[in-house]
Amino acid sequence: MTAPLEPVGPATEKAPTPGQERSRGHRRLLAAGLVGSSIEWYDFFLYGTAAALVFPKVFFPDSSALMGTLLSFSTFWAGFVARPLGGVLAGHFGDKYGRKPAVVVCLLAMGLATFLIGCLPGAKSIGVAAPILLVAMRFVQGMACGGQWGGIVLLLTESASPKKRGFAGTFGQMGVPLGVILGNLVFLVATSTLSNEAFLSWGWRVPFFCSALLFPVVLYIQTKVEDTPEFHALQEEVASKRAEQVVAAPLSEAIRLHWRKILLGCGLLAATNTSFYISIAGVLSYGTHELGMKRNDILSVSLVASMIGCAVILWSGARSDRVGRRPLILFGGIGLVVWAFPYFWLVDTAKLPLFAVAITVGTIFQSMTYGPLAAFMGELFEPRLRYSGASLAYQLAAITVSGGTPFIMTALIANTGTTVLVSAYLALMGLVTVFSAWVLRETNPAEVRAEATAVPGEHLYS
Repeated sequence: MTAPLEPVGPATEKAPTPGQERSRGHRRLLAAGLVGSSIEWYDFFLYGTAAALVFPKVFFPDSSALMGTLLSFSTFWAGFVARPLGGVLAGHFGDKYGRKPAVVVCLLAMGLATFLIGCLPGAKSIGVAAPILLVAMRFVQGMACGGQWGGIVLLLTESASPKKRGFAGTFGQMGVPLGVILGNLVFLVATSTLSNEAFLSWGWRVPFFCSALLFPVVLYIQTKVEDTPEFHALQEEVASKRAEQVVAAPLSEAIRLHWRKILLGCGLLAATNTSFYISIAGVLSYGTHELGMKRNDILSVSLVASMIGCAVILWSGARSDRVGRRPLILFGGIGLVVWAFPYFWLVDTAKLPLFAVAITVGTIFQSMTYGPLAAFMGELFEPRLRYSGASLAYQLAAITVSGGTPFIMTALIANTGTTVLVSAYLALMGLVTVFSAWVLRETNPAEVRAEATAVPGEHLYS
């Protein structure tokens, strides 16, 4: 009997297996988390660059150079004051209704607020209303930033295997240096192609208008990304009427049960946040106004250092899956303590190569600490309280350390004429991080680390 003829044409493709579908889905989630986080942080950090270079002249034109810079950095601080509020609200609703809805709302708010900053008239046009509106938009930025971090890193880490959570979390963490890179690139292009008058008149607004690129990412997350398996498990507990497993007020219970972890989690960020905001905002202002260095040279150094920092974050997060979260954080924190005084000795030379060494080495230690934090902060809390607990710890560091650092640095140098106290402040924050990491327990169990080391190429979702 003649065998049936095979159909003529291209071979029929095999349907993907469930494992392949999960792998593709998780890769899409990592990409969406990286892009969304990068643009979100671009929006937030763009303000810091503008606060150092533009806002003193546009929104505080009648102030002296020093007072204009201090006022500009005080509006920069407003975003950090708002971040704990954003973290509290997003954490509460994220623990009750899902990580994804909270992330979508925060990304939308950030994109809109940043775009509107680009639309604001200056003080010469509308007087005191200009800085008031600027602070209002910065406050919205801060609330959005405060809520998005916990949501994005939990979407990434809770969807990954316990053996790969450190690596998965870095796709949210890398958004920080990538946001700096994007912001510096846009400012470098704008300042290189426009005259100083054109840049101060309208060119500075263009980087803020670019925040509209965030909206397609929001649409993708809303339509294509699923909430995490651990949150779905909580929903199933509600459906099966095991309501004692689900918290009606996750924020209050997180504070009541885990206030020590929240404070120590805040301390984990002291060193990395201080070093980071000195490098991207404080030194930018100090180098241009006090040391007479060229603005674009400093932006270029920051850009290269951020690229290196991105690689170190990826490496340290992945490494924490094998050796634990605490060793990387301890090593980075100790490194920042040791480097605090050499950092400013090199910066104060005003020589670009030495300046670059100072920023780059500081960035390496800072990034080594920051990489494992996405997984570590989430693992400190059980799933039902995780968004609230991790967000509150992270955002407390924003209001107590991050936002005030450029202001404190500028004020200390103005009052003392040296950077010695700034170095001492950086070293002190490093000691806070080392102490916090030393006191907290390791969250990545030894048996999980052994499995991660034994099967390094295993899929993220396995």
